[in-house]
Amino acid sequence: MAEQSSNQPEASETPTDRGDMAAVAARSQRIIADFMSRQQGGAGMADPSKIGDAFQEMMRQMMADPGKMMAAQVNLWQDHMALWQSTTQRMMGGQSEPVIEPAKDDRRFKDAEWDDNFLFDYIKQSYLLTARWMQTTVSDVDGLDDKTAKKVEFYTRQFADSMAPSNFAMTNPEVLRETIDSRGENLVRGLNNLLDDMDNSDGQLRIKMTDPDAFTLGENIAITPGQVVYQNDLIQLLQYAPATEKTHSRPLLIVPPWINKYYILDLQPKNSFIQWAVEQGYTVFVISWANPDTALAAKTFDDYLLDGPMAALDAIELATGEPEITAVGYCLGGTLLACTLGYMAAKGDTRIKAATYFASMIDFSEPGDLGVFVDEDQLEALEERMSEKGYLEGSDMANTFNMLRANDLIWAFVVNNYLLGKEPFPFDLLYWNSDSTRMPAAMHSFYLRKMYIENKLIEPGGLTLAGQAIDISKIETPSYILSTRDDHIAPWTSTYAATQLYGGTVRFVLAASGHIAGVINHPDAKKYAHWKNPKCPATSEAWLDGATEEAGSWWQDWDKWNAKKSGKKVPARTPGDGKLKALEPAPGAYAKTPAEE
Repeated sequence: MAEQSSNQPEASETPTDRGDMAAVAARSQRIIADFMSRQQGGAGMADPSKIGDAFQEMMRQMMADPGKMMAAQVNLWQDHMALWQSTTQRMMGGQSEPVIEPAKDDRRFKDAEWDDNFLFDYIKQSYLLTARWMQTTVSDVDGLDDKTAKKVEFYTRQFADSMAPSNFAMTNPEVLRETIDSRGENLVRGLNNLLDDMDNSDGQLRIKMTDPDAFTLGENIAITPGQVVYQNDLIQLLQYAPATEKTHSRPLLIVPPWINKYYILDLQPKNSFIQWAVEQGYTVFVISWANPDTALAAKTFDDYLLDGPMAALDAIELATGEPEITAVGYCLGGTLLACTLGYMAAKGDTRIKAATYFASMIDFSEPGDLGVFVDEDQLEALEERMSEKGYLEGSDMANTFNMLRANDLIWAFVVNNYLLGKEPFPFDLLYWNSDSTRMPAAMHSFYLRKMYIENKLIEPGGLTLAGQAIDISKIETPSYILSTRDDHIAPWTSTYAATQLYGGTVRFVLAASGHIAGVINHPDAKKYAHWKNPKCPATSEAWLDGATEEAGSWWQDWDKWNAKKSGKKVPARTPGDGKLKALEPAPGAYAKTPAEE
């Protein structure tokens, strides 16, 4: 057998050992240089300079009480001594109870090696102790105003999450196993994944969370049959084909948030609220918001009200001949629905006979972690950024929301894509999550200032919209308020405050899980639970004390409530049969507009 040429790779070498690594290195240099040249400051909506100000203020207050800082250091030392003793006992073959354990829902340490191997167990517990010490220390600092304290606590948590040993190849047992088994190919694949993401990012790294080629709107996602029957600059109005011979006389209008595409409510048949509502005998209409560009930069909150729900009301009457409807608002769409009802109350317009709010903030006095990103200084910096294009990029908002659940929506993908070198799993929800929309500067500034900063919606006459002073206590429309227990965007204890604001009857229901999974919970899935209480006492705590838990989805409870307010049954109505003709099949062109220009 001929001797192998010296310039040929050894049989033990992998394909990644030579040429591929050289190609990756060359590509890395080019992409990183290009990426850095396009970097934009900021993390989502945040202004880094304001984050630094908050930590400087924290340090000044800490230095004013050195004794408290010393006591915290002693506590940390004692915790680590207890951990060292526990680990030593395990090293000697003994058993010991953990000094600290991850939260039950913390998936970073699910690999068995984190518990079974005393070294990884030590790394895990050491991290958890230090992270707890950091967060406890900053939360115990006296003398900080509430806004500064929340900023410090939030960004300290972000830092602690980023430093988790699961995020690094040498301290993650699953990554180490994969690196040994694949002889490092996982890291090369991961680097290629990182370079791909950087190559497809305009200034800020966008981590790929799902296979972008796995879904096509109208083919395997957003497939409930329907037609666009009306459109203007800001909306397309979708009417869905009936699934029953008779439907309720009053149509159902759904107002989704304008920060994402409407089809969160119509992902696939197994989890589509829209299809399910059609099957319950509703004539369903949904607003599909435009993805604004510079041509729509001057659009205001008034425009979103008038060209959104108000225009939809008129169009629905033309399409069906029915002037009265019931309505659902989801998240920001619920806030807009409350504004719309306040506007209609001021004008004596009673066409909406029942209103449902999915995870919607009305009283913004306790906005949760999102409040960290919104104060006057940060808003001014954001307005300056938005003035360059006339709108806020959807990716900025997406990054902000991802930071609220960084372990699940950032670091889990860093590990999977970049360290394990795997492709993300095709997931309809994460495909939708990546399909964000832009926001016109004027509208977004108004919303953040008047709602988050000034909380004007709850003040009688505090807001004037389209020439009408808004007083939501004048809203006599019956309300169904659905909130979710683990909501990181609209905390349920904050959304509950709306039960005390409206003038009409209110039903409040609490679902398990979070802002999306708690809402998009098809009854057939038999997942999660919900809590009901026929009364709405003054506080959320009192409501929960008197609530009863029921297994499964809340959807049927809502249907019983809304059906009673939806009129008698009439022959089903087909899109295009009324005075509005079908323009194009659902999901429509607005939903298909790319997330980024």
